Amino acid sequence: MEQLRYVGKSMRRKDGPDKVTGRAAYSQDVKLPGTLTGRILRSPHPHARIVRVDTSRARELPGVKAVITVDDTKGIKHGFVETPRYPPDQEVLARDRVRFVGEEIAAVAAIDQITAQRAIDLIEVEYEILPAVFDPYEAMKPGAPEVHPTLAKIRSETPLPNIAGRTATGWGDVEQGFAQSDYIREDRFESHLRTHGYLEPHVTLAQWEHDKLNVWTSSMGTFIKRAKLARVLDLPFSAVRIHKTYVGGTFGGKIDLYTHEYCAARLSMIAGRPVRIVATREEIFSAYRHGQPLIMEIKTGVRNDGTIVCQQVRAINNAGAYRGSGVVVIFLAWGFTMLPYRIPNLAYEGLSVYTNYPLRAPQRGHGCPQIRFAIESQLDRIAEDLGIDPVTIRLRNARKPWEALPNGDNVHEAGLIECIELAARKSDFLAKHGHGRKQSSTIRRGIGMGVSSYFGGSLIYPNGSGVIVKMADDGSATVLTGAIDVGQGAETVISQIVAEELFLPIEDVKIISSDTDTTPQDIGAWISGMTYVTGNAARQAAGNAREKLLELAAEKFGCTTAELEVDEKLVRKRANREERLSYREIIAHSVATRRGDTVIGEGFWRTMRDEPTHPSLATTKGRWSENYAFSCQVAEVEVDTQTGEARLVKAWTVHDCGFMVNPGLVKGQVDGQVSMALGHAFLEEILTKDGYTLNPSWLDYRMPTIHEMASSEDDEIVTEQYTVGKSFRVKEVGEGLVSGVLAAIANAIYDATGVRMHSTPFSPEKLLKGIRQLERARRIANERSEAREDAQEQVTASLD
Repeated sequence: MEQLRYVGKSMRRKDGPDKVTGRAAYSQDVKLPGTLTGRILRSPHPHARIVRVDTSRARELPGVKAVITVDDTKGIKHGFVETPRYPPDQEVLARDRVRFVGEEIAAVAAIDQITAQRAIDLIEVEYEILPAVFDPYEAMKPGAPEVHPTLAKIRSETPLPNIAGRTATGWGDVEQGFAQSDYIREDRFESHLRTHGYLEPHVTLAQWEHDKLNVWTSSMGTFIKRAKLARVLDLPFSAVRIHKTYVGGTFGGKIDLYTHEYCAARLSMIAGRPVRIVATREEIFSAYRHGQPLIMEIKTGVRNDGTIVCQQVRAINNAGAYRGSGVVVIFLAWGFTMLPYRIPNLAYEGLSVYTNYPLRAPQRGHGCPQIRFAIESQLDRIAEDLGIDPVTIRLRNARKPWEALPNGDNVHEAGLIECIELAARKSDFLAKHGHGRKQSSTIRRGIGMGVSSYFGGSLIYPNGSGVIVKMADDGSATVLTGAIDVGQGAETVISQIVAEELFLPIEDVKIISSDTDTTPQDIGAWISGMTYVTGNAARQAAGNAREKLLELAAEKFGCTTAELEVDEKLVRKRANREERLSYREIIAHSVATRRGDTVIGEGFWRTMRDEPTHPSLATTKGRWSENYAFSCQVAEVEVDTQTGEARLVKAWTVHDCGFMVNPGLVKGQVDGQVSMALGHAFLEEILTKDGYTLNPSWLDYRMPTIHEMASSEDDEIVTEQYTVGKSFRVKEVGEGLVSGVLAAIANAIYDATGVRMHSTPFSPEKLLKGIRQLERARRIANERSEAREDAQEQVTASLD
């Protein structure tokens, strides 16, 4: 790889100049003449029957051009998951009932924002308040308020009410495993509700013109947006075009179809003018989709040496009022349990439960930070109880290269063992561990470790990516790709791969991206598979163009392609390197002799090409992915035992991402995930009561700032290589590294204070409460010890 020119190098971002100069056009920046302002009427109640909706006064208001309710829709439901087991369960506007505070009831389009808001205020809605339920355990009790009826297929598996989805799987014999275990431990962990924190709000501009719907929207994939929008509008895919715009952050929160996107489109179709809807930050905090909270009940049996024998896991998800991605996160929590360690016997059940909160969406890691926090915390407790250090117990259970996973996947060149060893060595872990609680100072330091693994690409619509490389007359290349750059550097990475394969200066590679009418289909930026799937498609397309150039040159030279080699924008003979043809000359020859063919390369890539579909969300049967990244992370924290305040001082990340196409971008991903885990651990929390959000603004929702940032060091275990002309296996680096560091922070807090955190966030109140409880327990133990000594002295004195 040292001989590569562009792959493996920290090249400047393709989108960098546009962003730093302000030329980058986001959805908010697109201007169309005659654009109307859209606003949405939302429910003020967590659960109520809609008795009546009267929009007559709003329609009569001067300046109002369109008003819609559910009666103006086709009644087509949608959902994050749409399968026979999990059919779509949500309409774009509420019909008959509202199920969460902020659910959309009606929408208007008007000449300006003031008129639109006045129209919203004029819509009359009569409600009949219904009982609501907010806690998943309460929702599963007999007689709980019914958010949705449990589907018949799921009802045959469990009698519990309000079950949105269930995953049940396992292998081996768990009961026998527990019987053979030397030590068994049970714990319960809980993760809290957080939001994504993207700085760009949800914005959609829609224009219906000449039987064509043009849409500019902030998203994570233009093709998934087109599919879902066309479906609910009952339009052919070809009648919907999603245009490229820059995206100001997503982190999982802009995948699915949102009601404001539908409303902008439908209002434009009725009004005959463009309509823009911009969500306010208060709306985003109060009514839009946040991450997935999980409750995890874990029982683990081990041998005396710490080897895992069996594990029983129950994950409970508070899905909110609709299924959302809840049925996916309970599937993923199983996968993230399976990956890092060998578990000979496993019983897993995941339940996604309807409640009267807004529905949820994926958030960076999508279940991995939650389940790894739980498992890694429990593993540290087991290690301590057995007198084993945290490094040894992890090495004893870590998966080795080329291990087959229970679901039929393979870990290939897994570098987890090397990750653990290097992370321990780099952080001087064993020398530091165990000293925090012995410190007499009120400011104590502790160190902790966490392990994680994450998949890179799976079979989710549209299942594969295509790339087209068009050679220009001067030998430069234009790349057509549906990949969307949400900040992860997609366009830069694709440019590097194309430049490498075509032996072009990277400045000669231009990108046209993420437009559903002009670019090939793409998986999008939400299953951590862009570099692997779209990158291999780009490699194929550029390679296809390169082979065509070689064939044309061989034709002109009168030789075979084996006698030729490619260098920067030229082809020459191996035997006589002075005999050469420039790309410009070769393309001119092609145009002259092949009916104007300017040389176009095509490439297509689908992960797990021989698998018909994705694995079962209910049973986990079937292949999941052919790419798994592994990591070990260490956190050093500082805790003030008088106030309970804790902070991350330093994080070490050692990860196996295969190889790095762009080390600078990888470093950015690592640091970004460390800061996100820091926010997860100490700061961020959506506070709610009875379905209402209590802190719907940046002022009250604490995000990490420069003042909270920690030192972050990272190293890579290179387990794969890039070779020109061959497919490559690169592993994800954009999501999984939130997880290990969150677990490491929890373990470091315990190392510093002796307080074991069973729920996030790790707030000063929780820490201080734990510290006081430990102090009280020690004081009572000392008093009892002194009392026993006094009693013993009295006995001795009486004997004397």
